[in-house]
Amino acid sequence: MKKYHLWTEGCQMNVADSQRVGSSLEHLGYAFTDKAEEADVIVLNTCVVRQSAEDKAFGRLTSLRPLKTKNPNLVINLMGCMVGVRGAEKLRAKLPFVDVFSPPSDPGPLISFLSQGEVRAIEADETARRFGFMDGDPSTSLRTSLILPDHERGQLVSAHVPIVYGCSHACTFCIIPYQRGIERSRPVGDIIGEIRSLAKQGVKEVTLLGQIVDRYGKDVPDGPNLAALLRLVHEVDGIERIRFLTSHPNYFTEDLMDAVAALPKVMPHIEVPIQAGDDEVLKNMRRGYTQQNYRDLVEKIRARIPDCSIATDIIVGFPGETDAQFMETFRVLSDLRLDVAHLARYSSREGTVATRSMNDDLSDDEKMRRFRLLEELQEKIVGEINQKYLGEKVDVLFEEKVKGRWRGRTPTNKLVFVESEEDLRGRIESVTVTWTGPWSMQAALERRPELILL
Repeated sequence: MKKYHLWTEGCQMNVADSQRVGSSLEHLGYAFTDKAEEADVIVLNTCVVRQSAEDKAFGRLTSLRPLKTKNPNLVINLMGCMVGVRGAEKLRAKLPFVDVFSPPSDPGPLISFLSQGEVRAIEADETARRFGFMDGDPSTSLRTSLILPDHERGQLVSAHVPIVYGCSHACTFCIIPYQRGIERSRPVGDIIGEIRSLAKQGVKEVTLLGQIVDRYGKDVPDGPNLAALLRLVHEVDGIERIRFLTSHPNYFTEDLMDAVAALPKVMPHIEVPIQAGDDEVLKNMRRGYTQQNYRDLVEKIRARIPDCSIATDIIVGFPGETDAQFMETFRVLSDLRLDVAHLARYSSREGTVATRSMNDDLSDDEKMRRFRLLEELQEKIVGEINQKYLGEKVDVLFEEKVKGRWRGRTPTNKLVFVESEEDLRGRIESVTVTWTGPWSMQAALERRPELILL
C-alpha cells in the first residue's frame, strides 16, 4: 500500500486543511505514515505569517531533497500560505524538486496530479466538488461527510472546523488576505453536515475557525451570522463543547455574547486580539478601533459572560512604535489582566501595506526587549489567575495521554494534567485542582462511589 506523510506548520486552519488532505489521500487508497522516509507522497502545509515560519518551511524542504534524489518517484507537495492563491511561478523556479504546488485549503492540485490517467479520477472529481465552495462555486459543493484520516478516526476528541476562508479586512501587517484570498463563508449545511460526521467518529468538541470568525455570513446577502450558527451547532447530538476563534473587536456583537451566555455547550472562552494598546499604532495597523473601544468590549464580555476567560494577540515593534506607545500596550495588558496573550515580534512580510509604506526601524534586540517585558508581565498575571483554581473542582474534557498523564482542558481553556490508569479519552470528568502554574494545572479525579472499595 502506498503511504503519505503530512508536515503541518502554523494556525489551526492549517491543521484542519491537513486533515482534509489526509482524508482525500486515503480516499485514493494511501495510508498515513509519521516517517517521511517511508512515504510515497509528502505534503508540507506551510505558514508565512512570520519569517520564522517561512524559514522553517524552507529548512524542511531542504531536508527532503535527498529523499527525492534517492527516490525520483517520490511526490512532494508544497501547500498553504507559502504558495498562496496568486500562483507559484517564483517557487517553481526556486524549488524544481517540488512536484505539486497547492493553494491554502485546496487538495485539488495534489489529487489531480496523483490520479491523472487513472481509474481513480472519479474519486478525484468527488473531492474537487466537495471543496468547490472554496473557489466560490456553491453549485459544486457537496454536503457530504468529512471522513477523518484513519489514524485519527475514533481517537480525535477535539476537531477544528473552518467556517470562513480567507480574509477581506487587510490589516497593514497581515499577509493572510494576499495568501488565502478574499473572505468566503461556508454554507451552513456543509458545516453542520461535517460536524455531525465528526460527532459520529468520536469527536466531542469542535472549534469553529475563521481569520475573522465573527464576520461569518457577512459576505452572504441575508446570510446567518455566527450567533445563529452557534445555535444550530448546539443542536448536534454527540458534540459536547463548542469554541470559536479568532474574533475581531469590531464584529463581536451583543447577539454573539448572548449566544455564548445562553448556550451551555458553547465554552466561556473568547479570543479577541487587540494587537497594540496605542491608538496611533492601531490606526497605522488599520484595526478600526481604539484602546478604549477594546476596554469597553472586554468589560461588556465580562458582564454578560461571568467567569469567562479572554485571550488576546499582541504585536510588539510595529513600524514607528515608540517606547511610550509600547508602554500603552503594557498598561492595557496590566489593567485588563487577560487569561492569554499570544505575543509576537513584528516581522516584515513582502506584499503587505506595512512593508511597502512603513519603515521597520526597530532593532531585533529592542523588539525582543519589549517582547520579554510583556511575556514576564503576562506570566505573572496568569499565574495569579490560575492560583484561584487551587482546591477548586472543575470539569475537564480529556483529549490524550502525554508522558503518562492525561491532558485536557477546562471550559475556560485552561490546560489540566491528571494521573490516572483509567481511559479518559473523550470523557468530561470533574477534577480537583492540586497545583497551578502560569501555563498549566495539575488535578486529581473525583472519587466516584462505584470505584470506592468497601
